[in-house]
Amino acid sequence: MSGEQWFEIVDEKDQVIGLATRRECHGNPDLVHRVAHVLVVNRDGQLLLQKRSMTKDVQPGRWDTSVGGHLDPGEGYRAAALREMREELGIADVPIEFLYYSQIRNDFESENIATFLTCYNGEICFDPGEIDAVRFFSAEEISLRLGEGFFTPNFEEEWLLYNSWCQTHPGTEV
Repeated sequence: MSGEQWFEIVDEKDQVIGLATRRECHGNPDLVHRVAHVLVVNRDGQLLLQKRSMTKDVQPGRWDTSVGGHLDPGEGYRAAALREMREELGIADVPIEFLYYSQIRNDFESENIATFLTCYNGEICFDPGEIDAVRFFSAEEISLRLGEGFFTPNFEEEWLLYNSWCQTHPGTEV
């Protein structure tokens, strides 16, 4: 395997059926691959979002989920979530709670996603190669910007799922 990033390709039941490169997966929605998300909230109930680097191949310059990253071959969702949180934001050794599984299906890609939640109030050292900025948003700020192209379409779907989850888990909403 060259310097390319490789993803496990999965079927609709999330069972591994092969491998493909990032380049092959992005642009071919037939190649379903896995992603882990972490929603990072602070003690004030605000949600941390990251502004994707302008050099990213997908949705550059838009605000996105706190942490999101592809699973490495052989890696589980929880391990990927913890790794990505450390790599993207410099957050380590904090507990994460599994929230839900979801799927993204669009003309560009197909992803199976596991979303986790953590509360964090410490220092954030984001990776400037991946992220241009980070900041905490209130639920009201997010709601006002939906549908404007300010956020990635994937985050807007995540936001709806998270709000739905919060309705069945009182006391956890942003």
